[in-house]
Amino acid sequence: MSPQDPPKIEFPCPYPIKVVGRAGEALEVAIIEIFTRHADDFDQSLMQVRASRAGTFVSITIVIEATGSDQLSALHEDLMATGLVSMVI
Repeated sequence: MSPQDPPKIEFPCPYPIKVVGRAGEALEVAIIEIFTRHADDFDQSLMQVRASRAGTFVSITIVIEATGSDQLSALHEDLMATGLVSMVI
């Protein structure tokens, strides 16, 4: 592996995903619906929600048991398609 190659992920594995968007109930509802669809083991009670200093934005961190890169790509695509999500990390 060269210094520029990203590390290989061995699936399945716990995988934290942070979603950032404008604060509001619609964002949280959309995120819960998408994660429920893509990750059977999604536990809503373990979501970590943090508001920005001004309260304009919110970051929501969710840890799923990732099954593969296809799952992660589909999750990212659906989150960004909502129009409510600014960034997925």
